[in-house]
Amino acid sequence: MSEAAFEEVFVLSSIYCGEGEFQLIQQSGNMSLEEYFKRIGFHGPFDKLDLATLKLIHKKHVMSIPFENLSMHCGERNIMDLEAIFNKIVRNNRGGWCLENNFLFGWVLRQMGYDTTALGSRVFNSVLNDFGPLDSHYLNKVVIDGKAYINDVSYGVSFQVWEPLELVSGKDQPQAAGVFRLLDKGDIWVLEKTGRKPEVLNPEFAKSSLVNSKETTQIYCFSLVPREAEHFFEINNKLQTETSLFTNKSICSLQTPTGFRALIGWTYGESTYKPDEGVDVLDIRNVTDDEIEQILREKFNIKLLNKLQPVNNKSFYTF
Repeated sequence: MSEAAFEEVFVLSSIYCGEGEFQLIQQSGNMSLEEYFKRIGFHGPFDKLDLATLKLIHKKHVMSIPFENLSMHCGERNIMDLEAIFNKIVRNNRGGWCLENNFLFGWVLRQMGYDTTALGSRVFNSVLNDFGPLDSHYLNKVVIDGKAYINDVSYGVSFQVWEPLELVSGKDQPQAAGVFRLLDKGDIWVLEKTGRKPEVLNPEFAKSSLVNSKETTQIYCFSLVPREAEHFFEINNKLQTETSLFTNKSICSLQTPTGFRALIGWTYGESTYKPDEGVDVLDIRNVTDDEIEQILREKFNIKLLNKLQPVNNKSFYTF
């Protein structure tokens, strides 16, 4: 491990104990599936490498571990070192962005024995009306009994899948958030989602740019070329040091049994999915600096080591 990586692991090796105190947790340098399973509340079965087990751990991950980029807004750095990510997410009850969450999830799947391959994807940019030029999103492909599935546990908000998607072109795959669809375009595959009409409770946000008004949205495209972690090192740095969605906004999102909750800058919202009524109910409000620590603790089970500097600059992102 590099010196920088070692320092990052050391920095992340502290845990909040209440009453404003932190204590160092002992690092053995080993990562265990048992610790990860405890983190997501998975109690087995451990020996069945089938689709049902994959669906279960996928859903438990997104319900337990937030999609968030708070570290970079606390004066910290996200690094693609698996041990540092494990310590952060599993041992210190944090979340992470896709380059952390999906990297960790891929390790879990391989340790369990699943046939797992990392893929890179390019996120759709609504301003450019095209997919971004670089693989900025990490995915995992799993093959079970000859069938391939796309696993993404870290996109967040209303675009988060709760279960793996079968790699079949044009097939409607209904989930809680809406109908997801993978489309084979030859050299690339495209993921899109058809959602429901948003019902915004707070009239102040009825026409907010944070509310997605499109019925069908392209999310990202990807190829089936296998990728190693090194493929993402450059973009991992760029997204934190150059102007990007993640430098423009501080984001924390967690799926719930009825929808999701999210904190974007100083805006907090909860979404309740109501498929029988054809709507998603959005309860959104602005919060103060004094409320943020409590919201992170009570709604996301996150206690930050360093003070968060919320950011909500102009950049397209929706609940």
